[in-house]
Amino acid sequence: MSLEKKQPIKTRLHFRNKNREQYDLKALIISNPELKDYLKPNKHGEDSVDFANPSAVKILNKALLNYYYGIKNWDFPDENLCPPIPGRADYIHHVADILSGNNFGKIPKGEKITCLDVGVGANCIYPIIGVTEYDWNFIGSDIDPKSIASAEAIVNSNVSLKNKVKCVLKESPRTMFRGIIEPENKIDVTICNPPFHSSTEEAKEGTKRKVKNLSGKRVKNPELNFAGISNELICEGGEAQFIENMIIESKSLAKNCLWFSTLVSKQSNLKGIYSTLEKMAAVQVKTIPMNTGNKATRIVAWTFLSKLEQKEWREERWG
Repeated sequence: MSLEKKQPIKTRLHFRNKNREQYDLKALIISNPELKDYLKPNKHGEDSVDFANPSAVKILNKALLNYYYGIKNWDFPDENLCPPIPGRADYIHHVADILSGNNFGKIPKGEKITCLDVGVGANCIYPIIGVTEYDWNFIGSDIDPKSIASAEAIVNSNVSLKNKVKCVLKESPRTMFRGIIEPENKIDVTICNPPFHSSTEEAKEGTKRKVKNLSGKRVKNPELNFAGISNELICEGGEAQFIENMIIESKSLAKNCLWFSTLVSKQSNLKGIYSTLEKMAAVQVKTIPMNTGNKATRIVAWTFLSKLEQKEWREERWG
């Protein structure tokens, strides 16, 4: 197994990320006038978004998607996860860089590329960014029928996403790929933002820390829906077990996918992840640090294809 480890360091957002610089609030308010009602002065007396308010974050995201990505219609139930757009965009850009490594340094774009989003969620955010930035095709899977219905509604209400994103309801919560990737299918890359808590109690503690970091206030019983519904946040064994299961299952589809990938929120889980990848005989593993705001995370990507097989993949699929 070829293992490329990089220690997470404080870095700026990806250089292609549209949100690297400070938000242009005036432009965003023009894009979505509602945003004006959710601003408050920061410690310097300047207008800022109240990031401790989930409604404010959702309105900000609507403005960002409209202004930077041309998405006019983006809505989903308030109980679902409201994603930070810059961090989600960084994942897509780094995945594009991984694919460029198989294409002489040039990012492959257009409908020849198919990306599977494991756990697309009600907000459909990764397909939105991947389609608008690189014109890729997406399959978005989820175990929650309501999330699939919400994601489909977003796709159908935005012309740029129609015929580019297919939303699929997973029948079994125990599998990530089976039933989605058929024997005849080829997927260029998979992405996943796994649930990272192992229990409701752990999720509540995480939400308390999040609210405190954003607002500076201790909240005894914060709204759990600030961070998402249970299946978005919680699974048996937490993030470590979820990713281990994903790696083990990916082995059975070794020839169907060029690159598998996942976000890893907890650095302490890396040792176990590398161990499982070695046991499954991954040919190549990449670890890419990401840093958004005060949150450090990383992408782990792996492939079971040899260099020759990767070359054949490019020639047969990307031309």
